[in-house]
Amino acid sequence: MPDNIKKEIFKKVEDYFAAKKPASSQKIGVAYPCFDHREVNQALDSLLDMWISQGPKVKAFEGSFAKYVGTTHGVGCNSGSSANLLALTALIQAGHLNPGDEVIVPAATFTTVISPILQTGLIPVFVDVEMETYNIDPKAIAKAITQKTKLIMVVHSLGCPAKMRQIMDIADKHGIPVLEDCCEAHGSAIDGQLVGSFGLISTFSFFVAHNMTTGEGGMIMTSDEPLHEILRSIREFGRLTKYEVGQPRFYYKDENLTQYDERYVFTNIGYNFRMTDIAASLGIEQLKKLNGFNAERVNIANFYGNTLCEYKEFLMLPMTPDGNFHSFYGYPIVIKESAPFTRHQLANYLEKNNIETRAFMGGDLSKQPAYVNAGWKKPFDMPNTDIMLSNAFFIGSHPFINVDQRNHIVATFKKFFSTLEAPPK
Repeated sequence: MPDNIKKEIFKKVEDYFAAKKPASSQKIGVAYPCFDHREVNQALDSLLDMWISQGPKVKAFEGSFAKYVGTTHGVGCNSGSSANLLALTALIQAGHLNPGDEVIVPAATFTTVISPILQTGLIPVFVDVEMETYNIDPKAIAKAITQKTKLIMVVHSLGCPAKMRQIMDIADKHGIPVLEDCCEAHGSAIDGQLVGSFGLISTFSFFVAHNMTTGEGGMIMTSDEPLHEILRSIREFGRLTKYEVGQPRFYYKDENLTQYDERYVFTNIGYNFRMTDIAASLGIEQLKKLNGFNAERVNIANFYGNTLCEYKEFLMLPMTPDGNFHSFYGYPIVIKESAPFTRHQLANYLEKNNIETRAFMGGDLSKQPAYVNAGWKKPFDMPNTDIMLSNAFFIGSHPFINVDQRNHIVATFKKFFSTLEAPPK
């Protein structure tokens, strides 16, 4: 399409978004699609140029996101769940794991962490989280390691970095690789080093609710060249990825194939988890905004904390360990045992006042119906996970929550506490 016509279309989109204002009266969600004309025009550019599947913008997004995270490679895919499944499959095909091996993982997390472990024939070993960060407890990891432990899977919950220095020390001592699930932690960091760059391999999700979005989408990050090649292959049917430069078409041959079309040679058993250029278009623009988005999330979290600390007798509010950057995918709250009310009562009160809430993911995956008899292990009691299951929830902290909405949220908490027979002082 001629550039002048494109410019006219892009200008109309820009004008539309300039006039579009989010309604302050609508329900305050835990998430919101935070995009504008820039993302739409990037996607339109792909559509107008007829690039609707995986193409040059996927490659560009992979490169820019890998540079941002601090890894050599990124492999885009269609979701964070697929990213975890691809990462685990690649670790098996590269010889780091075998079906039947055990993976230490937090029990208080989301289903897309656990399901791919089971789907690849591995055995989840559930351990407790720490209340300081709601993340996997390094002491619990060290205690749970056996000769069958072949992977530690860390989840940076709601944007708070897990204690990666301690975890990597444990992993290095035992020669165990680490997979970081960063699906809720875009831009989170420890002493300036971004999560996703500590372990052998890491995963991200770009779901609409997350700190940056492509609608649906994910990416696997690694600096390991063999893993990168396997990931590229199994993302796309298991295709041959290394072509012989300068060869004419139909050059491939081995003991079974002769002069075969190299584009239809499959060297691995794979999936079709490709990212589209339309999704990558959104990601290219979202990445430019990520640091600003995260700064606003921190501002909102600080506003909540400075106001709600009045009720710290009954509410455990999130904290950020020294040296860490917490990107606050959501704002978690834990009801203390001393509280004269339940999570159910507070969450329902917030919902009735147009403030959306969510439980802390699966709470304890070992108690979810899908996993009760799924073949996991739980070597020790998990008292903190029990607390998260019963008493934890989170509210939104996304950057499109405006000042009026923030004030409404804290005012609603105040009203709730004023209804108690003996409100805290």
